[in-house]
Amino acid sequence: MRSSETDTVLEANPDTVYWGFIDRDHPPVVEVSSGTTIAVEAITHHAGDAPDLLMDERIHAIWASIDPADRGPGVHIMTGPIAVAGARPGDTLAVRVLEMTPRLPYGSNCAANWGLLYDDFGKERITIYELDPSGTGDFPDLARPSFGFDFTALPRYEQPGVISTPDVAARVPFGRAVQVPVRPHFGVMGVAPAEPGRHSSVPPGVFGGNVDNWRLGPGSIMRYPVFTEGALLYVGDPHFAQGDGEICGTAIEASLDARLEVWIEREAPITSPLLETATHWYTHGFGATLDEACRMAARQAIDLLVARYGLTRDEAYSLASVALDLGVTQVVDGTLGCHAGIAKALFL
Repeated sequence: MRSSETDTVLEANPDTVYWGFIDRDHPPVVEVSSGTTIAVEAITHHAGDAPDLLMDERIHAIWASIDPADRGPGVHIMTGPIAVAGARPGDTLAVRVLEMTPRLPYGSNCAANWGLLYDDFGKERITIYELDPSGTGDFPDLARPSFGFDFTALPRYEQPGVISTPDVAARVPFGRAVQVPVRPHFGVMGVAPAEPGRHSSVPPGVFGGNVDNWRLGPGSIMRYPVFTEGALLYVGDPHFAQGDGEICGTAIEASLDARLEVWIEREAPITSPLLETATHWYTHGFGATLDEACRMAARQAIDLLVARYGLTRDEAYSLASVALDLGVTQVVDGTLGCHAGIAKALFL
């Protein structure tokens, strides 16, 4: 893991990760001050799909140390929580993704029983992707599908951390050459929710969690409303790439290392995750239906236009209709997600 001398370093190991839940009462593994940079490792819960390619010694140790009975009710491996000193309910926690690097050059895509078109296919299938070895820099620009196989380790992919024993004979090479643009990002990142108890890591919410917006990558800033003392930040579900919708069930699930910067804001309170990129603001909405999720994202966007740019609500509503891009973030997490993109270039 690459880090600078000024970073707080948080490795992923049996003492710094937890599996499948978000809990405001989970003790933090480290406390940092506002303005700290953190070098953090994030491990994919799909490493068992091709353990010969997606697991190293320390990932094996995580699998061995966390009893399957203590995984859940969700599926994601989270690193943290990270307490930010001074953060209190009503604050905003800002998290800038400075950079990301691949831990291993392989990732897995699972066409799963929770995918949008599972009824059409009637089976589950794993496709393994490899980063283009000719790429340069922190991240190669492209990934390519290498091979696929039908998932048979269990009747259904319903156990967090299942391992498929490598079977070379069952691995079918992908039918033709394909180049997939790499979009490294966190599928899951957030703060502890207000409600007590273990919450599944799968559905997203106003605290963040499994938002699955592929734009949460290097150079972006995600802001979260704070609900508990210290905020209790966690990261997980790292991806090489994902499309809006994530329709078959997953992205390219792959372990990543990242450098983050965290700080507390108090001048502009928010009520739901707010993503900032170099060119856009993205508000988010969640719901049992896409209608509910899109309404929430749109309302959040109007609130943003009023609060940050001084528009009236009538002005914001008109501008949103002619210039805002409303999109589907994901349709596979039980709670569905939409996002609303507002270009910064709209404002002179």
